[in-house]
Order: sequence, then C-alpha cells, then structure tokens
Amino acid sequence: MHVLAGAAPLPRPNASFEPAGLTHQRDTTIGHACQNYREALLPCLAAVQRRQPFPSHDKRRIFFGKLSDAVMNLYRNMDRAALDAAYNNGAAVPGSAGIVASWQDRSKRLRSMRPAKLDLRYGEAERNRLDYFDAGAGTPLLVFIHGGYWQMREKETFSFLAAGPLAHGISVALVGYTLAPEKRLGGMVAEINAALDFLAPSSNALYVSGWSAGGHLAAMAMTHPAVKGGLAISGIYDLEPIRLCYVNDKLGLDDEEVRRHSPLTLAAPGKPLRLAYGGNELPELQRQSEAYFQALQSQQRDLCALHRLAGHDHFSILEELASPDGALMHATRRLMGTDR
Repeated sequence: MHVLAGAAPLPRPNASFEPAGLTHQRDTTIGHACQNYREALLPCLAAVQRRQPFPSHDKRRIFFGKLSDAVMNLYRNMDRAALDAAYNNGAAVPGSAGIVASWQDRSKRLRSMRPAKLDLRYGEAERNRLDYFDAGAGTPLLVFIHGGYWQMREKETFSFLAAGPLAHGISVALVGYTLAPEKRLGGMVAEINAALDFLAPSSNALYVSGWSAGGHLAAMAMTHPAVKGGLAISGIYDLEPIRLCYVNDKLGLDDEEVRRHSPLTLAAPGKPLRLAYGGNELPELQRQSEAYFQALQSQQRDLCALHRLAGHDHFSILEELASPDGALMHATRRLMGTDR
C-alpha cells in the first residue's frame, strides 16, 4: 500500500487498529511467519495512524523476505504444494480408486460367506458401530481401525482383511468412528477407547491394528488397559505436517491437538508394538514410521519392531494382512504368540 500525494486524508483509525484476525488466525500457507509480523508490519500500521511515510524499503524487504522464506519452507524444506503432494497417497498410487473399489467387492463377498455380528453399537453416535467376525470361544481378537485421513472411508470397506486372521483362528473386529469435520481428533480417540471398552469382555487377548489414519488411532489406543499389543500399518505418528497440509482443511488440528495426539512425542506404551510400511510408499510416510520406531526404541527397545515391506505401496501393503500367508499376518501371529 502506498500513500499518494494529494489523496484525501485517511480517517483517523482507532488507537487499537490492527487487521481483523491477523493476530488470532494463522494462515497455514505461511506457517509460522505471521508470528514475526510485528517486527516490520506494525511500524507500517503506525505510520498510517500518524499519517507519516512508511518505514524504509529495507525494513519492508526484510519482513516480506522472511514471509517468502516461510512460505517456501513450510515443513522440511517443502512449500504448501509440495507438502500436500507428500501426503497425498491416492494421487501417488495409480488406480488407487479402483483398488478401494475391489476391496469393497471382496469385503461384500466375505460378509456374505462368513457369519458375523454386524453393526454392533458401542456408542451413541451414528458411526459408533463395529463388525465382529468370531473365530470361536477363547480365540485372540484383532481390532482393526480403518484409514481415510480421519475424514473418509468406512469399516465395511475393510472386511476383506478378516480372511487372513480368521484362517489362523483369530477373531476380528472392524471399528467405525465419527469422522472430521463432525468430530475433532480427540473425540475420535475417545470413540476408539469406547469400542475397546465394549470389546474387552470378548477376549483376554485383545490386540489393535490400523492402517494409515487408523495406524495413528491404533498407536493412540495402545494405552487402553485391555490392549496387549498392536500392529500399526503405514501410520501417521507426527501430526505437525498434517496440521500444515490439505488434510487439515477438514480435520482442523491446532497446536495443542498436535501435541496431545502425536504418538511420536508421547511416552512409549510399554507394550509390544509393531510398525509396518511399504518400500514404495511416499517418502514422508516412510519417514513417519521410521521416526516413530526410533522414538520407541529409545524407550522400549525390546518391545517394538519395524517391518519394511519392499515392493508395496500405501494400498498394496494391506494384502499382506488379508492373506493367510502374508508378511503382516505372520507379524500378527508373532505379536500374539500364536505362530508356534
């Protein structure tokens, strides 16, 4: 903005004048740059109030230089567009929509062939339901939490995964939960814990698993007293980049939620936890699992394991759990101690 000679005088602003929302709202596209805006922007505003010339070009250049640097380095040397791409699993895997459609078809067939207790209600919300595939009395139970970046997909799509555990005498529960933006992340964590409360009497050997966002929720569920161990697949364990990218448009994470719900920065659960990711996944997804594994190792070296499945992407990796002979099915049996 420039003050032109001969222009009509500006009305005198209120002494507390400041652009609406500038202090209290942070545009994620410029990250933390707005935290430093007072260094150069407030002198400009003061100049408007006093009808004085703007601060020097050099000071404005310093401010906008900082702003530009922040935009170009939103997270780990990525701008917003690069960060969005770094977490866009669907775009990274050609034909991903067709893969999910095939899961739906296979899940429908499995539900028609295997007796199951469907849509058991564990809470009051519409999506507070679970499907239970019973392998028999006294069998261990694998509780699977679906993915979808906390804002899409449903438990029914993932019934096909039960084929692998059922072949080894492992019961399976698929949990639904309320999605964003209807529910904040803390509410989702609470719903998963409520589902575990509901399921706890069903088995004295209850284990949690989940994929993608479900991997995050599985890691958060490890502190539930009924949980004996977990398998988190292609999960998100540091929520800071999620807060800064397109996923947060609906999720709406703030700084406090990132701190409270990032497994990476929380205390290790003190229970066996296996992490898995595909060797063909996006680098950021691989880094998430590797960083969390390192954090766990520093606290509970003998209770964690990391599985890198070469040749698998974010979607194909689930075949290793759905198959009775799959690598993740084998990891699950080792976790439960049923591989002998």
